[in-house]
Amino acid sequence: MTEHTGAKYGGAPGSRGRTSIADVVVEKIAGMAARDVRGVHALGSGFARSMGSMRERMPGAGSGKSVTRGVSVEVGEVQTAIDLELVVDYGVSITDVAGAVRENVISAVERMAGREVVEVNIMVGDVKLPDDEDEEGEEPERQRLQ
Repeated sequence: MTEHTGAKYGGAPGSRGRTSIADVVVEKIAGMAARDVRGVHALGSGFARSMGSMRERMPGAGSGKSVTRGVSVEVGEVQTAIDLELVVDYGVSITDVAGAVRENVISAVERMAGREVVEVNIMVGDVKLPDDEDEEGEEPERQRLQ
């Protein structure tokens, strides 16, 4: 009986071939990980969120909010860089929220996509004040995740 080992046929079966990951996959992972952090009200600028809200009401435009709004990435073969635009809740420490977002995003992308995250750049574009009303039909990101 002949023993068939991976070495005889070019390595272990799991290492034969290439895996490609689309930018949108990394964008979605980063977007979801950022939204999981307490103190993040939403991703994207106010303008981008209102344009997205209008698009979502159009027939055939897809259902739900775009998880990639406020997220852009550059994905290479082994590394990725991520840019996020956040709206934070009033009263939170912005530096603490930014640090927690970085940790969560890096952990999620490296674990799920297998790409080394070389940087996560965060731009806080707005603060959600307690008396601000959300855009029509929009609820805070963190409440929907619970």
